[in-house]
Amino acid sequence: MTSSVAIVTGAAGDIGRAIARRLGEDHDVVLMPDLDGEAVERAAASLSNPAKFVALTCDITDVASVAAMAARAAELGTVRTLVNNAGAARAVSLHDTTPEIWRMDSVLNLEAAFLCFRAVEDALKQSQGSVINIASVNGTNVFGHPAYSAAKAGLLHLTKLIAVEYGKYGIRANAVSPGTVRTQAWEVRAAANPNVFEDARRWYPLQRIASPDDVANAVGFLASPLASAISGVCLPVDCGLTAGQAELARTFSQSENY
Repeated sequence: MTSSVAIVTGAAGDIGRAIARRLGEDHDVVLMPDLDGEAVERAAASLSNPAKFVALTCDITDVASVAAMAARAAELGTVRTLVNNAGAARAVSLHDTTPEIWRMDSVLNLEAAFLCFRAVEDALKQSQGSVINIASVNGTNVFGHPAYSAAKAGLLHLTKLIAVEYGKYGIRANAVSPGTVRTQAWEVRAAANPNVFEDARRWYPLQRIASPDDVANAVGFLASPLASAISGVCLPVDCGLTAGQAELARTFSQSENY
């Protein structure tokens, strides 16, 4: 029987590694492509099963590199799950967003997901597999980082396009939309500002910040048979952020103009 393969892009980061670990529970092999080859080698090694977790240096914005990734996946088995996790945000405001930044964020956060999907499209048809795009609350609400946010909004629409057009092949496509996630990048901010998590926490109804494992568990669910009738949706993993803020509700309820 052919081995089942999951691909998790951007696997060197905390979220990518957590997703790889989770998908390793129900896939034979997890391919972990990342632009930073040394970092992803360390990430794969930290999961302590070199036969299952396979690191790969890959530029997912480059067509030839993505084709090589798909070829490597085919050597390992049949792709059952593709997780488009890689992403980055640059300029915080629209005023500070240059044309170059806009293009870079669009290519990495949107176009790369399209390239990766098309590269393994036939394998996903064969396995009747699943695509899970890691979007962001920025794709549905305005929280800064405009180029990144616009690309994530596009990624949500790409998710629906795949779900609608490829559903006839048994392929499901869904998105996970995290809010703030407690990663090493946020820990660096916390080292400079010990109150950073406390300041952020008050905006979240659950009064906490999501962990990489919270995101990974959502991905694991959407990739599993438990979600066999779910396609074309966006699952927020944001501790209630996009549901609304109690502080704002209280502010408006106390206003004379409310």
